[in-house]
Amino acid sequence: MNKLGLPISPLVAVVGPTASGKSALGVALAQHLGGEIVTCDSTQLYRRVNIGTAKPTVRERADIAHHLIDVLDPWEVATAGEYRDLAAAVLGEMRERGVLPIFTAGTGLYLRALLEGLADLPLRSEELRARLRESVRKHGPARLHRVLKRMDREAAEKIAPTDEQKLIRAIEVCVLAGRPISEVHRTGRTPLPGWRAVKVGLMPERELLYERIDARTLCMLESGWLDEVRGLLSSGISEHAKIFDFIGYREILAVLRGKIAIAEARAAIVLATRHYAKRQMTWFRKDASIRWFAGVGDDVGVQGEILQWVRGRVESGG
Repeated sequence: MNKLGLPISPLVAVVGPTASGKSALGVALAQHLGGEIVTCDSTQLYRRVNIGTAKPTVRERADIAHHLIDVLDPWEVATAGEYRDLAAAVLGEMRERGVLPIFTAGTGLYLRALLEGLADLPLRSEELRARLRESVRKHGPARLHRVLKRMDREAAEKIAPTDEQKLIRAIEVCVLAGRPISEVHRTGRTPLPGWRAVKVGLMPERELLYERIDARTLCMLESGWLDEVRGLLSSGISEHAKIFDFIGYREILAVLRGKIAIAEARAAIVLATRHYAKRQMTWFRKDASIRWFAGVGDDVGVQGEILQWVRGRVESGG
């Protein structure tokens, strides 16, 4: 029991860089431990963006239930706080059924928001946001990234130079709070009550990870990624929608607009994905509670090693 009188239940969190096999490992753990998957990925929340988000297919989800996939429309904007509310509701339902939650987490901020809580962030300033959006229109988001780097280097290292919405919010908080957003995030959090996290991390060798990123990007393109984006645009979804901030979707949009060739887009997607993987590892390495394992999550030997370790922590309560 915790201080609120709630029983403490285990949940498993599988973390690691993109293309490291988190989804495959999560399914393997769920099959052996009687669990279900809860996705912790800021892109897989969205409907109709399937190929470029590496979303598990309907067939892959047939045997093991997956939660928090396809819960938002492409024009909606997700926040860490909203993710926490959605995940908390799923956890409550899973506790009632006695099911082990297994999070496959690529978005470190969302996982931290769920487990550690969120800081009390300042309200929005539409006037400031309008000025920042105008700056993006004139100069591109890279200028905002440089501004944020001067205001809060730690926050800037965690946000891609192309992520307009996160850059605007980070600068907005810095200005309204009068202090770095990274400092704000470290204060005033309320941890998730009633749950004990067992965290495992995948750490493949860099060259292997890069090979997997290259191969996956090619497979995505050959599986109809361009057609998926064409369909989104033809259905009336604005190219300014949140989904076009996602890696790959912005590059393919540029291809369809005749701005770059497909070979150039592929190279840019691979490079952006590698940079994203590096940022993910920088984030997760700061968490001393993660037990790291070498290799990739679809390796049967790695799965067995991790299963043994996780089972011991889940069943022992430690």
